[in-house]
Amino acid sequence: MAPPVKEILAPLCAIIDTDAAVRAGWPVIDLVNAFLDGGARFLQLRAKSMPGGQMLETAAAIAGLARSCGARVIINDRADIARLSGADGVHVGQEDLAPGAVRAIVGDNAIVGLSTHTVDQLERAASEPVSYLAIGPVFGTTTKATGYDAVGLEMVREAARRAGARGLPLVAIGGITLDLAPSVIAAGAASVAVIGDLLSTGDPVRRTREFTETLSRC
Repeated sequence: MAPPVKEILAPLCAIIDTDAAVRAGWPVIDLVNAFLDGGARFLQLRAKSMPGGQMLETAAAIAGLARSCGARVIINDRADIARLSGADGVHVGQEDLAPGAVRAIVGDNAIVGLSTHTVDQLERAASEPVSYLAIGPVFGTTTKATGYDAVGLEMVREAARRAGARGLPLVAIGGITLDLAPSVIAAGAASVAVIGDLLSTGDPVRRTREFTETLSRC
């Protein structure tokens, strides 16, 4: 059974993309501290090119930092890393392990999120043991290659309707900026996942704080 994530998801999901962090000149742990200092309380580690051993060490360090701040951290793709690192859960895509297999690894109480991009995928997700659904890319993005066109706010509304029918919150991702985030929440998303715009100003502490303060008014 999926846990009651409505109390866990924060309006901002700050994604720690290790490749994006390197490009921006930020050590991963320094960036995590910046996000936490800015008020982020829902983090996701995305480390596509990081070797497994290093990823486990990094994930464990992030999980410890998050716990000290009362924040939650989930791991992208890797259920094994999530379980071994003490993270709160895992987020998987359409090409990753099925949510049922993921939950067998991370347990009944972990957070399990699933990416969707189409109505058909949303329909199939209805039978999966997930804690939340994600939809995207909402807007055009160069940070995360999904192979899908931007779905727009209308799809966010449809995804929110379908997720809500199951009692699940919706996370929206893809090209979401500070200016666009309120419209995504207004369309029904419980949380916006952001990579690039948190790094866009060179001051992720301040940018994260701007997001958290803006979203708190939505």
